Amino acid sequence: MNNTGKDRIFIASFIIVGLFALFIIRLWQLQVLEGKQYRKISEGNMLRIIKIPAPRGIIYDRNGIPLVKNSPYFSASLMPEHLEKVDVSYLSAVLNIDSSDIYTKIRRKRLSPFEPIRLKEGLTFNEIAAIEARRSDFPGLLIDIDMSREYLYGDVGAHLIGYLGKISPSQSNNPEFKDVPPDAFIGQWGAELLFDKSLRGTPGEKIIEIDAIGREIRLLKENPAFIGDDLRLSIDINLQKTAEDAFGNRAGALVALKPDTGEILGLISRPAFNPNQFARGVGYKQWIELNQDKKVPMLNRSLQSQYPPGSTFKIVTAISGLNEGIITPETKFTCRGGINYGKWRFGCWRKNGHGTVSLHRAIVESCDVYFYEVGKRVGIDKIAKYARELGLDNEIGLPLVKERRGLIPDTKWKLEKKNQQWYLGETFNAAIGQGYVSVTPAQMAQLIGVVANGGLIYSPTIVKLETVPQPARKADIKPETLELVKNGLFGVVNEGGGTGGAARSSIVPVGGKTGTAQVVSIRKSSHLLPEKLRDHAWFVAFAPVEKPEVALCAFVEHGGHGGGAAAPIAKIAIEAYFKNRNQNSKSKMQNDGIQ
Repeated sequence: MNNTGKDRIFIASFIIVGLFALFIIRLWQLQVLEGKQYRKISEGNMLRIIKIPAPRGIIYDRNGIPLVKNSPYFSASLMPEHLEKVDVSYLSAVLNIDSSDIYTKIRRKRLSPFEPIRLKEGLTFNEIAAIEARRSDFPGLLIDIDMSREYLYGDVGAHLIGYLGKISPSQSNNPEFKDVPPDAFIGQWGAELLFDKSLRGTPGEKIIEIDAIGREIRLLKENPAFIGDDLRLSIDINLQKTAEDAFGNRAGALVALKPDTGEILGLISRPAFNPNQFARGVGYKQWIELNQDKKVPMLNRSLQSQYPPGSTFKIVTAISGLNEGIITPETKFTCRGGINYGKWRFGCWRKNGHGTVSLHRAIVESCDVYFYEVGKRVGIDKIAKYARELGLDNEIGLPLVKERRGLIPDTKWKLEKKNQQWYLGETFNAAIGQGYVSVTPAQMAQLIGVVANGGLIYSPTIVKLETVPQPARKADIKPETLELVKNGLFGVVNEGGGTGGAARSSIVPVGGKTGTAQVVSIRKSSHLLPEKLRDHAWFVAFAPVEKPEVALCAFVEHGGHGGGAAAPIAKIAIEAYFKNRNQNSKSKMQNDGIQ
């Protein structure tokens, strides 16, 4: 073979070796350097891992009535590897969203090339049908299913039941939520938040094989989801709804509880919000509107608003005078429409006065002058002592929101806060629940519960209890003191001249106390004032009087007189509870075969 032939063979061999080397290098690049990436892309085209949402536990009221139900929540997502194949304009028309929104979401997901891009949430069945009908036009377009909530009573009980919302960035970094999918709904308020971990259950997943346009071919593996635990609340939804309806468009609060256990039977804050707004993912604009609403629907007035308690506070003044032995049931004072102190006059609500009255009639008719005199003899420090003994000036302990403490003033407080001494005129105001004194509706509900049950203070709970709990403590108040006050409260509702006659019931004997808290010092009929300047209306009550099963506080913001605005709501709530309880007892007897 001549040299030319040898050179040709050498060159050809060199080229072949070079090509083979390039082939090896390319294989090494694809399999080693870029193998992981292409393996994920390949598997993404063949296999898909689908998260299976766990059905959330159902929330019931104390009688087993469901308050919520689970409902599917559909979303449209796109796999990133199919971006180049998608006509965004066409897709935006099918999904009924702007093309710019799709491009924005694509840009945000560029750092996560293998995670689906969530394009639209809360799809309707018509939108799902439109997508499925065009499945071949959108390879890689997924329909995701999550579980959301439907709140069966709308805004009724919203501040207690709460709502679900998307997991926030800060929550997703919390180890407590490490197993929660990034787009999942979790409890964000009320009982939904407090008991979220047990309610939400454990999500599952399944691995499926799909074709080029994303249709399922076969199931390869499935790990089932486990449903969350159900929750039975202590509230009576019949009481809750009936009382909320009774408020109408008025702002206010009502807290009802079982005085022998501390279970919350109803917790109302009006106006309220509809948790169904959140169950489908509330938008930023909606959230801002809710928080800027002048009616403040997100404020829990039961626990977070504090007001002067008005004459409902006379319960405290009466207890302090009796328990200290400063007055007796026979102690009498004469009311001529007011009392003079220096250049000031402290009036009674009845301008012509009540005449000479003892304790019982003073409570029944809510005589201001009588309690001015008791306050003067007892002194502010003793009044404050008993107010705190009955649970005022402290949170009641419901972890639904950040509670307000209220304020029970005394000589020490004024010296520390205002660097001033305490004056007798301020004692007059405090003795009838005005001046510096402020409380929350929840505190007043607990107070009347303590009076009703003989001085026992229970830790409040929103969960129905299976056994009778031990009281947290017993108030240092003589039983005979509480009995005398209870008799007076019965008279408020059931005796002639009582200020709480609007709460009198033919179903159950009710005891209670009215309160009217002055907003401004204007001597004008309440109905002539602008609403924001009208007095606040209070009523605290318990029933039945002999062996109380329910105690409550009703409060109507700028409602006027307690006897006219708050007492009727309290009556409606109490009767709703006993009607429902009696009906449940009758049904149980029938089920047990008792005629």
